[in-house]
Order: sequence, then C-alpha cells, then structure tokens
Amino acid sequence: MGKQIILNAFEMNSSMHNSHGLWKHPENKRQRGYKDLDYWINLAKLLEKGKFDAVFFADVLGIYDVYRNSKEPSIRDGLSVPSNDPALLVSAMASVTENLAFAITVSTTYEAPFGNARRFSTLDHLTKGRIAWNVVTSYLPNAARNFGLQDMIKHDERYDIADEYLDVSYKLWEQSWEDGAVVENVEQNTLIDPDKVHEVNHEGTYFKVEGPHLSEPSVQRTPVIYQAGTSERGREFAAKHAECVFVGGPTPERIRYYADDIRKQAKKHGRNPENIKIISFLSVIVAETTEQAEQKFEEYNSYWSTDAAKAQFGASGYDIAEFEEQDQNEPFEYKTKTEGGHYKAATLTKDAPKQQQTVGEVLNRFESLDRSSYIVGNPQQVADAIQYQFEQSGVDGFNLNHLVTPGDLEDFINLVIPILQERGLYKKEYQQGSLREKLFAKGNSTLPDDHPARKFRKVLHESK
Repeated sequence: MGKQIILNAFEMNSSMHNSHGLWKHPENKRQRGYKDLDYWINLAKLLEKGKFDAVFFADVLGIYDVYRNSKEPSIRDGLSVPSNDPALLVSAMASVTENLAFAITVSTTYEAPFGNARRFSTLDHLTKGRIAWNVVTSYLPNAARNFGLQDMIKHDERYDIADEYLDVSYKLWEQSWEDGAVVENVEQNTLIDPDKVHEVNHEGTYFKVEGPHLSEPSVQRTPVIYQAGTSERGREFAAKHAECVFVGGPTPERIRYYADDIRKQAKKHGRNPENIKIISFLSVIVAETTEQAEQKFEEYNSYWSTDAAKAQFGASGYDIAEFEEQDQNEPFEYKTKTEGGHYKAATLTKDAPKQQQTVGEVLNRFESLDRSSYIVGNPQQVADAIQYQFEQSGVDGFNLNHLVTPGDLEDFINLVIPILQERGLYKKEYQQGSLREKLFAKGNSTLPDDHPARKFRKVLHESK
C-alpha cells in the first residue's frame, strides 16, 4: 500500500475561523453552536465517521488590531472573537470517540512551561494518547499587551524563547519521572517510589523551573509536536522539534521547496526526515455536480467580508489600509520589516501566485474568496485535484478548511472521501494505538531516539 493522506479538520473554538463573513450564512451552525458542548460532541462523531486523523484547533491570545490601527473591524465581523479555550473541549470530544486525535495550539511566548506541561500530560492521559501540541510563538500586538508587554517580542527572539521552552517541557515529560515510578506497594505504604521522581532544576535565559513534574508519564509522555512556520527561523525550529509541520504555498512546487528544506535541515539536527510529516492547507467546495459546486462558491462569495480578510492579514504586522491610498499601478512591496508573522507577509510576495503584483492586484485579492486557493467541483474533480496536490507537493496530508459548518465537512465526508478510499489514498479503517503510532506506524507511543527530547531521557538513565 502506498502513502495515504493524513487529514485534519482545521478548527477554532470561536464564532468564525478563516470564513470571513460566512457567519451570516443561514446553514452555518458555528456562530450559534461553538459555545454549546453538543455542537463539539456532534462534530467529533462526524469527524470520526470520516476517519479524520485529528481536529486541529487554532487559537489566538488577542484581537487583530493592525488593520486601520483598530479592533473594530475584527470585533464587528467576529474575526477569531469571541473565542474560547480549545483545550477545554477535548475531554468531551474524546469521550465519544476512540481514534480521533486533538492538536491544541498553545503559545510559548506568554504561558509558563510548567503549567502547560501538566495540561498536556492530563489531556494525553484522558485521551489515551491522542494529543498533539501545536507550538506557536504568537504574532498579535494585542496579545503582547494582554500579557503586560508594551511591545511584541521580536520575531527571532520569540523562537529563542520557544527553543528553551521546549527544553523545559522535555525535561518535565521525559526526565522527571522514571518508568515504573508508580509502584502501588500496599505492604510498604508506598504509592510512588520517591527515588524515581526527579527535580529538573532548569536555569536558563528565560525560565527557571525546579520540578518535579506533577503528572506521572502519560501514554506518549511528550505529545506529538506540531508546528507551523515558513520563515527561515520557523523552518529551522520545525526541523529541530516538530513531528508534523504545516507549510503553505501558492503551488505544489513551492510547498515542496519548503518541505524539502525542512527535511534537509532535520538531517543536520541528527533526525531522520521520515520522522517528520509535512501538512499543507486544503480548501474545498464540493457538490454532486460541477454546476452546483460553482453555484455554492458564488453563494459563499456573496457573504464574504473584505474587512475581516484585511484585518486577518494584520497578523503579518502590515496594515493593508496603508496601501489603499497609493497609486494602484505601483509595484506592491513592503517598505519596512515587521515583527509579525513572516509567513502571512509572504502570501503577498514570495509565496504569491504572481511574484510581482501591483498594489491594485493585491488589494483586489481581499475583495472576494480567492478562487485560486479553493478546489471547486464535483466529487471526481475534487478528488483528482487533491491527488495531484498530494503527489506533486510531496506532503503527507492536509489541514482541511471549511466555510459553512458542519455542512462542508458532511459533503466532503460523503462525496470525496469514498473516492479517495477507492484509490487507496485514504484509510478505510483507523490503525490502533496512540496518535504517534497512527502517524508513524512504528509501534511506539513515545518519541523516537533521534528526537532532541530523547537526550533528556538519556541523562536520566546515565545518572542511575
């Protein structure tokens, strides 16, 4: 059997996610349902029916306020606000599923590693090893101010903090507790062998943590590490730490460039590139006929919010409103460098479908759904396009975006997945085991020996 597609549902515990203005669509249940536990329970059941590998929860810690130097456009159109904590959904969704996994986004810039390590150990226990951590460094100026900072920490320093944050986390998960520390010896009145639980005594540039970790080792010890970042620093970080990396690009060739670079850098860190899965984004509008799919696209387009799209682009650190007063025929280019999300800025320059665009062409991209970013068609056409993207880009899977929930997911599951299964591109049954075992099929729930976290286990064993 050849390589099969890994598929995650791209989600957020909020009223809207990457579906600017679509909250107005009469069949969109997200706005009314996202704060209702039954909504998420039903979604979990639907995704497991479709054999999805995971639901991937994005998250932010502030409001997009770069566009027009204002929070109003984001608040008015529900751009990632209101937004609730995604981690609190996992236990309920896990209780009605057996195989669906959960990737939770948590920033290394603002939350302390000790509490975060306990959060993920707890979730990994409760889900029996179905947890992943999407490591982000946060790019919103409002998030920095929400956590007491006047200005955002610079882009590359955020990755320096993340590097040390991961080291602290690895020490807590991999080094603090030995296997077999919980002995439950009634005769000796000993639940836990104190000689097998250790302080980590981390003292670094950004963190000082004594330990020990409060949670006993979970199924995976360290959750599966997800990361998204196409900047040079982001790719280097991913090559060192990540097991699943999200990359974007306008063409399969550009995506392959990023994927190859990450795998090449992984070798420099002593890692086997096969221990890294590359995931890209997938946006689909499907119906039983091509005509119906095109009608659906136009219907969705009629609800589109230009302001919300421009506000989200503020993640780049650039206010697109500043270009609205320029000559529309001028070449589009950034005059300065920002500390925002480099990947977002690149979508209009080096990762744009057309390398040199005019200001007018760039601004026009925000006016409607970007047709070039969507696969629109009947089930056969959509399956063909997915297969082409999968084979030409060299990725291992996709994060599936959806505009109207749950209808778009239901259509994809009912219309497209059976065709992918017939072609051998998508699983008909889940593999057994933890998320890490499902992804890498090596019969081991814990990290492989080539991962940098394993050095902390080695320290533990060498000290015995």
